[in-house]
Amino acid sequence: MRSKASEKDYTQERSDEVIAMHPAESGMQVGRALLHALHNAGISVLYQDREMKTVWARNMRAPWACETAEGKDVLSPAQSERIGAAKRKVIETGNPDRLELGISDSDGVRWFHVWIDADRSDSGEVQGVVTTMVETTEQKRREQTLKTLLREVSHRSKNLLAIIQSIATQTGRYSETLGDFLTHFRGRIQSLASSQDLVTSSNWRGAALRELVSGQVGRYSADPSRSLRFDGENPYLNPNAALHIGLAMHELAVNSASSGALSQPDGRIRVSARIAAGSETSPGLLLIWTERIGAGRRTENRFGSVALERVVPTSLNGSASLDIDDDRLEYRLTIPRGNFEIE
Repeated sequence: MRSKASEKDYTQERSDEVIAMHPAESGMQVGRALLHALHNAGISVLYQDREMKTVWARNMRAPWACETAEGKDVLSPAQSERIGAAKRKVIETGNPDRLELGISDSDGVRWFHVWIDADRSDSGEVQGVVTTMVETTEQKRREQTLKTLLREVSHRSKNLLAIIQSIATQTGRYSETLGDFLTHFRGRIQSLASSQDLVTSSNWRGAALRELVSGQVGRYSADPSRSLRFDGENPYLNPNAALHIGLAMHELAVNSASSGALSQPDGRIRVSARIAAGSETSPGLLLIWTERIGAGRRTENRFGSVALERVVPTSLNGSASLDIDDDRLEYRLTIPRGNFEIE
């Protein structure tokens, strides 16, 4: 029985023997394996001598299939000169270089990383240049998408903070005590968070009106399916409209739970949405909330009324009216077309 040391020596001897017996086959196998690797990875490789004449090329995909002619059919003159100058510098100095190129085609711009390396002889003299091209279009697009999303998040965050600041200021203005302020402020922030959840879940596209209304009413109703009737259009609101209309629905729901339909066992709210009369080229949306309320209720110039009649319509470039009589409340909000789309 061989020892572990002798077994290792024997294995090494057999390995060396196989290589010694089949050097040509071994080299062919390595070459084929490398060609498969280049193909699978989408890597193009070009070898040129010191005079920039092509010696060989492997896996030369478009747009590099004509790179043997310096890419004159696909590269702009400036790009061809940039690559040529980089190769000449590598041949002269022996130092590698790296470029990033954007090449226009019928589908837009394709991006490539280009590595240029010197090939040295056994004596160390530069005898050629190896150019490696790898497409990075998808990576580039992901980076650009991420940058766009980060800018969008920053923009939306600033808008959200501005809304919160406005809510805090107006709530404080119409609150008599700290406890009163905290109660109303928390409710409005929770309403904002609920609307924001809808916006975020849609990848910042916005929110459907029906879902927005039922979500806000549902926070103050044990059975929204019974207490809320929604009819008409169900447009998709953009993020800004979703947040502000959500705030309006919250104020109406809070008031309703206090002394309106939601405070009564059989009370019902009706919300309707229809295309408003006006410009034929860009019609708006008329949103109407109606409910029966307790007798003797009167309007007070507090935050709820201010938000419904001023803050929300101003934020949407629209208009609104709040009418309350002895036993009925009606809120009408006209929403310009730019705030929504009909699916």
